[in-house]
Amino acid sequence: MRELHPQPIIGQPWTGRHVILLHCTTDNQFINLYKSFHAPIEHPRPNCAETLSQLLSIGYRIMAITPISPNQLQYLLVL
Repeated sequence: MRELHPQPIIGQPWTGRHVILLHCTTDNQFINLYKSFHAPIEHPRPNCAETLSQLLSIGYRIMAITPISPNQLQYLLVL
């Protein structure tokens, strides 16, 4: 009996969740952005509020905000 192993389908649409970690200073300056491979994104702006605004307009939701140092915040966004 031959076993069948499922093969990945090329061009299959992404059906999972998209995750973004956005790092900003407490005085609204963009530091860095980390994303899952297929996450849709706009180019980050130097102003963190503007970057958040763009991500929210795409449809991301803020799931958590965590202080990562005395002057840095991490935003976890999910689409």
